[in-house]
Amino acid sequence: MIDHFKEVSEFAKLEIPESYKIPIAIVGAGGIVDGAHLPAYKKAGLEIVGITDVDQDRAKDVANRHGIPIVYPDLATLLRDSKAKVIDIAVPPAVQRDVFIEVAKSGRHILAQKPLATTVGDGELIIKAAKESGIIAGVNQQLRFEEGIAAAYKMVDLGWVGKVTSISITVNLATPWEMFPWAKNMEKLEIMVHSIHYHDVIRWFLGEPISVYCVEGRTKGQFPIGETRTVSTYKYSEGVTAIVHANHVNRGGDNYAEFRIDGDGGAIRGTLGLLYDYPTGRVDTLEVNSAKLPTDGWTPYPVTTRWFPDAFIGTMGSLLGAIAGKNSLRSSVEENLGTLKLVAALYESIATNRVIKL
Repeated sequence: MIDHFKEVSEFAKLEIPESYKIPIAIVGAGGIVDGAHLPAYKKAGLEIVGITDVDQDRAKDVANRHGIPIVYPDLATLLRDSKAKVIDIAVPPAVQRDVFIEVAKSGRHILAQKPLATTVGDGELIIKAAKESGIIAGVNQQLRFEEGIAAAYKMVDLGWVGKVTSISITVNLATPWEMFPWAKNMEKLEIMVHSIHYHDVIRWFLGEPISVYCVEGRTKGQFPIGETRTVSTYKYSEGVTAIVHANHVNRGGDNYAEFRIDGDGGAIRGTLGLLYDYPTGRVDTLEVNSAKLPTDGWTPYPVTTRWFPDAFIGTMGSLLGAIAGKNSLRSSVEENLGTLKLVAALYESIATNRVIKL
């Protein structure tokens, strides 16, 4: 199987060639920047030339610990004075639209945080701003670059499990929402900021569904006001289905995060190690059982990197490669509008208790 895994490994590789690298500045100094963006960029050898945040003390602390040379007092000053060619935006969803439009007007390329926007309309305004400014803009849907998921995608692409018949993603977690104070008062929470990763990945594998149905729940005493449990189902043509089941109030102490891809010629199963003890995480697992290859039952694929921080190399690397003219974006703002529309349909289903056609 080693020879068969070579093509898969090449697709899932997280490296950025030296010729792609250009100066980057960051807007936002929150936990995700501190714990994922900056460690990933250091590992990839990228040059971070500046940072800004409305919380200047936090920005200075993050800059000191990660060796960022300049802390700008505000976005306008960063855009006026920085030599950065790429701006990495990592701000709460409610303010990203305005930040994105201001950065786009400066002519800098952008890696935007997910969700791209909180409404489809705002997403369309963001896309319009990118087009009018002539910039290349991607969305940080980094689960598409997580090694286990990316390897599974390539296995499907190579036909190892035949035609995909179903995808399921199940997570049962004790999520420390207190780490994200900006999320406390979000009425739309779980799908918008967490399961959006899974919904985006299912779109990547299967395309746009015919229809979706979703239910949600909350638990008495939870920290945020938004939904913390969701079950989302998808219907595709020819009987193909998908499901995402997410629970963030697991009081049993047995966190787990599993995915499975079934086809008419085999199956793939795996775990998302990050979520077993977030944010520390562990190495993922991935196995394939294929009638198309001599797997002799379930055969493990050797995942060697982690979702946090390694997959963040992928999102930025994809953007830098597109700027260099070497590849297309795996998650462009234009493509990501489909994920926003899917998220909107799921929330419409919750509100109306109806199956929503796309």
